[in-house]
Amino acid sequence: MAKKDNRFEVVFQDGSSIREEGQRQILVDTETGVNYLVWKFGYAGGITPLLDREGKPVISAVVRKD
Repeated sequence: MAKKDNRFEVVFQDGSSIREEGQRQILVDTETGVNYLVWKFGYAGGITPLLDREGKPVISAVVRKD
């Protein structure tokens, strides 16, 4: 079986999905560098790109693992 590459990397995690505040994560797309905020609570959740003051997506430097 071929090795599965993870496209998204968790760079921040806080909270708990079983507690009232839910769990928050920041994911970085390892191909584009775009940062996403993920919120999970029980069976519910949401995802949105992080935006800067000008409304543009927050983009991290991408290090290629070739």
